[in-house]
Amino acid sequence: MEEDNTKSSVWEFGITITIAILIVIPFRIFIAQPYVVSGSSMDPTFKDGDYLIVDQLSKRFEAPERESVIIIRYPKDPSKFFIKRLIGFPHERVEINDGEVNIFNEANPDGIRLEDNYILYPKNENFVKELGEDEYFVMGDNRAGSSDSRVWGALPKKNIIGRPIFRLLPLSQIDIWPGIY
Repeated sequence: MEEDNTKSSVWEFGITITIAILIVIPFRIFIAQPYVVSGSSMDPTFKDGDYLIVDQLSKRFEAPERESVIIIRYPKDPSKFFIKRLIGFPHERVEINDGEVNIFNEANPDGIRLEDNYILYPKNENFVKELGEDEYFVMGDNRAGSSDSRVWGALPKKNIIGRPIFRLLPLSQIDIWPGIY
C-alpha cells in the first residue's frame, strides 16, 4: 500500500512540474520576463539592481511611445540587454544642441524639443542622427554616463524586447509602469 502511495505522489509531482513548465516557459518567452538593471545609465529613474518585470506582448499590438522606457538587445552584442528611453522614431532626425534634444519629422519640420525633466545628469554636447526604416534612437536618462544611440548608432526595431510594467525591487520603489513622466 505504501508503494502505491509513493508511485502516486511521484506521478502527481511529475504532472505538477510538467504543467508548471508548460505554463511558465511560454509565459517567459512570449508575455513577460524579469530584468535586473545593471549600471547607472538610467539614473535617477532606475538604479543598479532594480528588479523589473518586462511586458513583451504589447509591442506586437501597439507602437511604443516617445520617451517611454524600453528593454533592448544591445545591437553590437544581442546577448546583452540594456534599458533605455525611446527618443527617435523611423525617418526622423534627432539633433542635440548643447545637450538640448530636438526631433524633426514630417509632422514637425521645425522640430520639437523634448521636455526631459527626468534628466539629473545632462551632457552638454552636439549630435545629429538621421534614422532610416525600422530604426530607433534611444538614450539613457544619465546622459553624462550612458552608452546609447549617440555611441553605437540607431537601434533596429527587432532589438526592442519590451517595456517595464512593474518595479518589484527595491521594496521602497515598487510601482506600476516605472519610468513614465
